[in-house]
Amino acid sequence: MSQGSENPFGDNPYGAPQQTGGAPMPVASSEGDATGGVIPYKNVPALLAYYLGLFSLFPCIGLFLAIPAFVLGIKGLRKRREDPAVKGSVHAWIGIVMGGLMTVVWGVAWILGIIGMVAGANGG
Repeated sequence: MSQGSENPFGDNPYGAPQQTGGAPMPVASSEGDATGGVIPYKNVPALLAYYLGLFSLFPCIGLFLAIPAFVLGIKGLRKRREDPAVKGSVHAWIGIVMGGLMTVVWGVAWILGIIGMVAGANGG
């Protein structure tokens, strides 16, 4: 059942197409598209950690965003370690650093605010 040069698959209709001349055939890449290195869309925990870490700079909601940023950053690094093809280690580290730092900063701010309110209520 050979159709000669008309069949790009050669004698095997289930195999990869054979080059018969002309322009080279595109090769599939396992690296993904161009945004895969910049935006780690395959590593959702790292991406969420990054954004939560950045938004944890906002007052009042910062503490509530910093803690999940820290936890998701760790999960993003674990996912990166399990599958090296998945990018996002920098995003995960930014989430860990910003989440940890802002947890301490906003935690201290909340504690000092509570101490100030208690001291003000006691008249001293």
